[in-house]
Amino acid sequence: MKPRQRLLAAGLLVAGAATAAVVILAPRLGAPHTLTGYVEGEALYLAAPVAGTVREMAVVRGQDVAAGQALFVVDPAQVRAAAEQAAAEAAAADAQAEDVRKGQRPVELAALDAAIAAAEARARDARAELARVRPLADQGWYAPARLDAARAAAEAADADVTQARRRRDAAALAARPDQIRTADARLAQARAAVAGANARLADVAPTAPVRARVEEVFFQAGEWAPANQPILSLIPDDRIKVRFFVPQAQRAAYRAGRQVRFACDGCPAGLTATIDFVSPRPEFTPPVIYSRESRDRLVYLVEARPSPLPSGRLSPGQPVDVEPLT
Repeated sequence: MKPRQRLLAAGLLVAGAATAAVVILAPRLGAPHTLTGYVEGEALYLAAPVAGTVREMAVVRGQDVAAGQALFVVDPAQVRAAAEQAAAEAAAADAQAEDVRKGQRPVELAALDAAIAAAEARARDARAELARVRPLADQGWYAPARLDAARAAAEAADADVTQARRRRDAAALAARPDQIRTADARLAQARAAVAGANARLADVAPTAPVRARVEEVFFQAGEWAPANQPILSLIPDDRIKVRFFVPQAQRAAYRAGRQVRFACDGCPAGLTATIDFVSPRPEFTPPVIYSRESRDRLVYLVEARPSPLPSGRLSPGQPVDVEPLT
């Protein structure tokens, strides 16, 4: 081998050894200046409990919505009819519960009062007849049987008066307690059905539960949406988090409750996030076999909830740089 070739080979060997040393020793020389991560958003999917045509889509993809803002309307005709039917049944049950607490109508009570008056008149006639028959029977003009008949007629007339008065008293009373309880139970059942129907009516025209951004719109106005099929998805402001990976050598510094500082392109300075999850399972990036050297690539997933931004919001998928903790 010529001297020049030997020098070239020696130089290549030195360069290869230097490169290997950098690859192996660089991760151990100190902590990285930043940790790589990205913004993650947990989507909230909204659907209707019944199938129908989307009558109105009030938002578009990427739009910011406030809590309580209308989102979409699925054909409410069927649900509204069920709600009206439930309301009618509740009104009928309410009227029945009120009716069982009342006596008969005034006209019906007046008829019973007239029956009492007629019974009293018959009783007076029977007592007058008994008064005429008794002295004559004592003198022997009438047979004892005639006196017994007059006495029985007077007693029957008095009994008729008592019966008529009892009927009048019963007619003025409400229904029996068990009938009242039954009517009240039916009323409660009908009111529960009304509440359920109104809830379903609200479900076909939902509003935003919290401040959020519309991530995706799956159905447009005029399209048929199956029951329980997501019609759009939201990313609430309180469900945005920063995900980043920590080398296993620094894992002990990261725990729930600690704050980290991060930065992203176009974001204001000094952003912070509070750690709420540290994965208990490590992972390799990229996958390699276990060895002493490969443990420098062993990382743990960490999730942190960012503090509210002074203006704007973070976008899912946006890359971030996290300042390592010590």
